Amino acid sequence: MDRVALRGLRARGYHGVFPEERREGQTFVVDLVLGLDTRPAAADDDLAKTVHYGIVAEEVVAVVQGEPVNLIETLAERVAQACLKHEGVQEVEVTVHKPDAPITVPFDDVTVTITRSRV
Repeated sequence: MDRVALRGLRARGYHGVFPEERREGQTFVVDLVLGLDTRPAAADDDLAKTVHYGIVAEEVVAVVQGEPVNLIETLAERVAQACLKHEGVQEVEVTVHKPDAPITVPFDDVTVTITRSRV
């Protein structure tokens, strides 16, 4: 299986369990690795035979900006399901970063990574 990766998609969302997260929002960062067979697209040099990563990026941002959820695990699942709606995508790895998580000690990032497939 081939891989198409999108890294560092940024969007403001209102996800979290605390009222201030829901009220003020924060930036979330999403990394994707899409698993698909790129041979048909490469053979014909045809965008229609692969995944249009620009459209995927817009859809992922819309999910992050959309309906708030408590957990980034839930957000990652919603992103994965949006990616798997694309016909050629057989598998997706999603990492959701929450760099401004409300943690009281110094930290660099909080992430959740999931892998989902059509199976």
